[in-house]
Amino acid sequence: MKKTLLQILKITAFISVGVLLFWLVYRNQDINEIKKSLKEAHFWWLLFAVFIGFFSHISRAYRWALLIEPTGFKPRKITLFFAVMIMYLTNFAIPRSGEVVRCSVVSRYEKVPFTTVLGTVFTERVIDVIMLLILTVIVVITQFPVVSDFLYSNQAAQKNLSDFKQYTVFLVVFLVIVLISIILFFVFKNRLKKSKLFEKLKKIISDFVAGIKSILSLEHKWQFIAHSVIIWTMYFVMLYVAFKAFDFTKEYGIMVGLTAMVISSFGMVFPSPGGIGTWHFLVVQTLIIYGLQEKDGLVFAFGTHESQMIILIIAGLISLIAVSFLKIKPSTIEKKE
Repeated sequence: MKKTLLQILKITAFISVGVLLFWLVYRNQDINEIKKSLKEAHFWWLLFAVFIGFFSHISRAYRWALLIEPTGFKPRKITLFFAVMIMYLTNFAIPRSGEVVRCSVVSRYEKVPFTTVLGTVFTERVIDVIMLLILTVIVVITQFPVVSDFLYSNQAAQKNLSDFKQYTVFLVVFLVIVLISIILFFVFKNRLKKSKLFEKLKKIISDFVAGIKSILSLEHKWQFIAHSVIIWTMYFVMLYVAFKAFDFTKEYGIMVGLTAMVISSFGMVFPSPGGIGTWHFLVVQTLIIYGLQEKDGLVFAFGTHESQMIILIIAGLISLIAVSFLKIKPSTIEKKE
């Protein structure tokens, strides 16, 4: 009961953060003006952006299959795709829970050990972080003069960024908890070794590490690299195409789109429901740097994010229903010679 209550409180806290950030971003805006601007948008471009986004989701499912194969399992790609879409759906309801849920789906329907699948997801996310860092370096090098000049001359932007930093306290608390857990483990290590729980944990960790190491045994390394590039290219194209939906952003070029995509991606890392609030704030502040009025940036952020969110929720619900019709795959594993 206590554990369930703590879980509910944690979920409520994360959702509250997203709602709070969304409110902070839009609190001083005229809702009628936003509605008017949205009515003038070219929604076919937003639908096209959503369509492009699905290529990234398909590519993510294929890349995930490449990571799982070295562990000896060959899950069906349709199951992996459904799991990816269910992940996005779950993240909108319970922040950061989607990764666990998609692993559960694959573990159930493909009979792959949960911890092994979780290990591959961990590896996948590390690769995504590396890709994001590479793109960040490109943006910093090419756009540094623009960004630095703006921050130096715009006190309002400095204040907004300063206010936003206060929310990093959640990250600090998380890191402190992880550090304390590691210290406690080493303090009580000898006692833990004598318990049955330790053996179970050892097996879980072993499976998890096997999933992480899968990248070292990839048979199709170039395919894996290609899918990683495709995923992030589609993220960029998706946002760039969305520029065309609004008269005040349609003239923006490739580097503005890349900069907005990279910076706003950090908002998706923050534990708010589907990046609500954090993504909006970062994409608006980025576009202000390039001369866009804040009210127009808010319209762009709302139209782009919420159109994606609605489609992902619908696709996630369809996937949740569709996956239930899949036959559970027999528990088999191909032994590597």
